[in-house]
Amino acid sequence: MPSAFSRLRPEDKPVVISAAFIVVILILGTVYTLITQGSAPLFSPNYLLQQLQTGAFLGIVAAGMMMVILLGHIDLSVPWTLTAAAMMATAVGGEMALPTGIAVGIAVGLVNGLGVAYLRIPSMIFTLGVDSVMRGLMVWHTGGFAPQDQATPLMRFLAAEKLLGIPVAIFVWVLVSLVIVTILARTAFGRSIYATGNREAAAYLSGIRTRWVIVGAFVISGICAAIAGILLAGYSTKAYQGMGNAFLLPAIAAVVIGGTRILGGQGRYVGTVVGVTLIVLLNSVLSIMQMPEAGRQVIYGSVIIGMLLVYGRDKRLTG
Repeated sequence: MPSAFSRLRPEDKPVVISAAFIVVILILGTVYTLITQGSAPLFSPNYLLQQLQTGAFLGIVAAGMMMVILLGHIDLSVPWTLTAAAMMATAVGGEMALPTGIAVGIAVGLVNGLGVAYLRIPSMIFTLGVDSVMRGLMVWHTGGFAPQDQATPLMRFLAAEKLLGIPVAIFVWVLVSLVIVTILARTAFGRSIYATGNREAAAYLSGIRTRWVIVGAFVISGICAAIAGILLAGYSTKAYQGMGNAFLLPAIAAVVIGGTRILGGQGRYVGTVVGVTLIVLLNSVLSIMQMPEAGRQVIYGSVIIGMLLVYGRDKRLTG
């Protein structure tokens, strides 16, 4: 008789597996803190809200990354798109800080999309080159030194303040999530993303303007990276060089762990949210355990590889 797990739809299995890993991480972390500290902070509402607040930055980056991965592409320009948006927002300041930061994300997304869709340059190569260009521009902008500009009050409010006892950054993440879910589930553009990711040639022959779908997905990725950069600058009270470097691989990992097929065409946004939560809690528990950096990297990589191997056992999921 088939088990309940085997009766799940292929796209639901990664969500269930990731959720199970989250429970395991919470249990292990709780047992460790009870033994070593005599308390269990992992189940404290304040602790969980704090983790979700910092996880919101990664979650927003991953939301945009998912749109690109659904097409079978990748956006490696995220680190310096995020950094450039934060630097330009803090440099301009005032009421134009947020529009300026988002404009940076749109501009980078357009360049990426046009390069991949019209020049047909592989996204991994083109976006890596754009990332290098953005890094050079920001080093030139700052003269190689840390910028002296400070985040605006609105940026600090969005990233670090609370509303009804809940960090505002979580509300921003929820808003971005609602937009992404609506696009994927309720719009022709969202359906075109899945169709193009499954087979671009067939989507083109069916009348879908696949090139503009690719451009649109990269623009969304750029906007999400810019929003995350603005929030991170508000959380840190300033922008700094390399602030986006820590978000690239975790964002890709969260999307893939959540069940989005790396070759495109299949994935659910709820899986990305669960993947982000898993990564944030894993890093938190390893910090509580005071795990050395080398050990963290080994465990972090092992969890990712292990979960991908589990998914790989289902031929229907991996195609």
